[in-house]
Amino acid sequence: MEATRGTILALLLLGAIGSSHSNDEEKDPEFWRSQARSSLQSALDRQPNTNVAKNIVFFLGDGMGITTYTAARILKGQLQNQTGEETVMTMDTFPYVGLAKTYSVDFTIPDSAATATAYLCGVKTNMNIVGVSAAGRNTVCNTQSGNEVTSILKWAKDAGKSVGIVTTTRVQHATPAAAYAHSVSRSWYSDADLPDSAKTDGCTDIASQLIKNIDIDVIIGGGRKYMTPKGTQDPEYPWDYSSRGQRTDGRDLIKEWQSSKMAGKVANYVWDKTNFDAVDPETTDYLMALFEPGDLQFEEDREPSMEPSIVETTEKAIRILRKNPNGFFLLVEGGRIDQAHHDGRAYMALHETVAFDYAIEKALELTDEKETLTVVMADHSHPLTFNGFPFRGQSILGKSPLWATDLLPFTTLMYGNGPGHKIVNGKRPDIRNVTTDAKDYVQLSAAPLQSTTHSGEDVAVLARGPMAHLLQGVFEQNYVAHAMGYAACVGADLRHCQTPPASQPTTTDTNGAGTAGVSATLLGSLVSVMLTFTLLV
Repeated sequence: MEATRGTILALLLLGAIGSSHSNDEEKDPEFWRSQARSSLQSALDRQPNTNVAKNIVFFLGDGMGITTYTAARILKGQLQNQTGEETVMTMDTFPYVGLAKTYSVDFTIPDSAATATAYLCGVKTNMNIVGVSAAGRNTVCNTQSGNEVTSILKWAKDAGKSVGIVTTTRVQHATPAAAYAHSVSRSWYSDADLPDSAKTDGCTDIASQLIKNIDIDVIIGGGRKYMTPKGTQDPEYPWDYSSRGQRTDGRDLIKEWQSSKMAGKVANYVWDKTNFDAVDPETTDYLMALFEPGDLQFEEDREPSMEPSIVETTEKAIRILRKNPNGFFLLVEGGRIDQAHHDGRAYMALHETVAFDYAIEKALELTDEKETLTVVMADHSHPLTFNGFPFRGQSILGKSPLWATDLLPFTTLMYGNGPGHKIVNGKRPDIRNVTTDAKDYVQLSAAPLQSTTHSGEDVAVLARGPMAHLLQGVFEQNYVAHAMGYAACVGADLRHCQTPPASQPTTTDTNGAGTAGVSATLLGSLVSVMLTFTLLV
């Protein structure tokens, strides 16, 4: 304990002498008081928006836990030549914040399939399963039939809205798959992935369900190779055998998708940036854009002339979908945040998160908050730690000024497990001369694994727009689908559009802080929603 105190005192002395951060404004107490008064007044003035949500834009940062969120905020500021900590992300401006419990029915720490089924279908399930309740068993096909659950994307489509999916992964991956597919294995991307027993029992692959189950208006991401017959050359990588078509049934799902559209409807399929840019949202009814055989490139590896950014794909989707007078539902997934974490590459994960935040900003520019509910959340977290007493403004991807007892430095960001475990002859590697803010650097981890696992803490849920105040507090992850469905009057619970919303008077609590009062009628409705969750599939 005394040694720790001495180390901290030494750091404080070093900080006073050598910290690069110097902001005289922050040394004035009035700076902080004024900032707090402004935040307080904003909270006092806040009134719930009780409109029916015409549109829902749902942003899912795969693996974007609280540590990732915080570190990405700092990185975003540092990329703008700021110290970073004080940066305001677009996500930070959302007035309503909750915490979702992420466990699945069978595991304390979940995967992206179980979580996606929860927040999209409103039902918790088992690991590795999409669009099927917990009565389904992993890879056991004969437990699937009769246990399928539908998603809010289908609820929205059934209500006459346009629907879309944008992802930085393959469109058959776990998160988007839960929006349209029912499968006891998230890994059954094409028919080549199904065992013979599953085919005999009547199960079908996720790619084939993409074009069959729901008439999805916009599909943007990767996953070309799961859509075409085995051996079909990829248009971008014709020399690469691993990029070629994988289907053993001989079907070309892209051509089937195009031919299935009604006469007079404009359905565009594109696979490169040039043709994507040429798509006119005003005249396009359907768009399928598959930019890679598998997942899209990381943002920092992306070739801008070949592959659009998540900002560009989000914008295109919204411009197409918003033409529907009944509104739309759009799922946007920053899926490669998670994949970078699995590789132990914090640099890539944080840059993916920053790009994700810019996509949120673009969506807010293109929609009206009076009629559009925008929700941002993660599905699960990763064992990323933020540690070591770094100085203010120090690179979030740099090394802590505090060294360990083995007299070696360590990085501010580290992992609890993963490929970064590098103990050799009982010693950690000496990183004094290693550039740790390079995109290929793999952070050190405590336990050796080829791929970093997920972690099980609650994840943040941020909301703005109609009925966003329903997403406050601590709740089960499957509640999110029901709250969004209630806000937009889609799915089983249509009370919000059947009864005019009551007025929202402002009251004062015992501490003198203004709070938005909620009418007894609305409170009764909320209680009823909680009591009927199990009926809303």
